[in-house]
Amino acid sequence: AKVVRGSSPRPAGDPRFFDGDYLPWITVADVTRLKTRDLRSTASKLTEEGSKRTRILEPGTLLLTNSGATLGVPGVTMIQAGANDGIAAFLDLDGVDRNYLYCFLQTRTRHLRERVAPGVGQPNLNTDLISEIPLVLPPLHEQRAIASLMDEWDNQSSRLSAQMGNCRIRLRGLMQQLLTGRRRLPAFAGEAWDEDHLGDLFAERAETGRLDLPLLSITADRGVIPRHEIDRKDTSNADKSKYKRIAPGDIGYNTMRMWQGVSALSSLEGIVSPAYTICIPGPKIDGRFARWFFKFPPVVNLFYRYSQGLVDDTLNLKYPHFAEIKVRVPTSLDEQRAIADILDTA
Repeated sequence: AKVVRGSSPRPAGDPRFFDGDYLPWITVADVTRLKTRDLRSTASKLTEEGSKRTRILEPGTLLLTNSGATLGVPGVTMIQAGANDGIAAFLDLDGVDRNYLYCFLQTRTRHLRERVAPGVGQPNLNTDLISEIPLVLPPLHEQRAIASLMDEWDNQSSRLSAQMGNCRIRLRGLMQQLLTGRRRLPAFAGEAWDEDHLGDLFAERAETGRLDLPLLSITADRGVIPRHEIDRKDTSNADKSKYKRIAPGDIGYNTMRMWQGVSALSSLEGIVSPAYTICIPGPKIDGRFARWFFKFPPVVNLFYRYSQGLVDDTLNLKYPHFAEIKVRVPTSLDEQRAIADILDTA
């Protein structure tokens, strides 16, 4: 391929060249914000005079960002457009499929960011450095088959992401309706909702010294999991004598981050850092219902209001302050469980 760099009209920001309506103008931001391969629009355009002072790229041209903190991101323009000097373009491809090369460059972003040209200012990849990238090149028909497979999986991923987004919206709507009593399940329409302090619904488990139990972590999105399943350095204290026991059915929360909704219902027995508070659901509250209730934004806001500290970085919600919070929940445990069933399914 012939690797060329875009060209920006000078001086930058000159109204004779920029903020026009004549030619789409590709910048690094246009490429890095892409969620798929193809670029079909740009945030800004050049004037007719500006179009004479840039490099114009034809539809189907493979792009690569070559400057700034987000260099090494590929894309394909599907429109005729000018490109600024933060964009490299691959022209006259010979023996390489464009979409295969796009996929290959996606795997090389970290490598490219390590090859930046020396000098001051923001990171920069010149056309020589890009031209020297080693390329693994199977036969052309195999390149096309690989690129086609990547396209298929990319399309599947996009569809699943859209479905997941719709599911999350629906789940938030169900939480808003069911956790406030605004929408009642027919079987429980006549049942009362009572206001209780959380201290009346939960007891604190402060059991320590269980060095025979495995180390667990409480996460916002994966729940309570073995510590070794977390892909980061183990920073736990070598002395675990003060680590707290958590049992199946308990709810653990991060004392410093409960106002961000970091809590989980445990299905495991083990020990967790003293930075967590462990709550045992009492006879008036179902643990699965409480798991959803503690993620509900109005309740998370209560946790924020009751947390102690001068600034967000030092806020903490220890059990005595947690216990003071008043909440309204169904009196019937069966209704709580029915609500939890619906939210679990959603």
